[in-house]
Amino acid sequence: MAQSTERLRRYLEDELGECRSEDVERRLDELGTLEAALGTAQVGAELDVLSALSNETRYTLVRVLVGAREELCVCELHAVVDVTESGLSHALSALVDAGLVEGRKDGRWKKYRATNRAVALVTVLDGSVSPDE
Repeated sequence: MAQSTERLRRYLEDELGECRSEDVERRLDELGTLEAALGTAQVGAELDVLSALSNETRYTLVRVLVGAREELCVCELHAVVDVTESGLSHALSALVDAGLVEGRKDGRWKKYRATNRAVALVTVLDGSVSPDE
């Protein structure tokens, strides 16, 4: 901590032209408030969502469901990804747990759709990559 405090002091000296102990303490308090506002539960929930998207099969399923803009049967999703039925079931379960897809039983068929959270994430990702990349 002493090393990071010293580095912060040097930064504040550059920014403010001078730096007193009160300046360092005030900035540390401000940074602590920002960190506390995140909350451990929120960080954990967000990491669960990102973890769910970090697998190619799960990411493909989310992209397909967002693109479809409607429910798709699990049999349709199975035609899109090259995994076993149990692998598909496991992937969909992880996406449901992360709040990215919702599933419902329709007679003997299981149907899935993207949630608003999934749509928002895909929208952000679409805007983060330039067409040349």
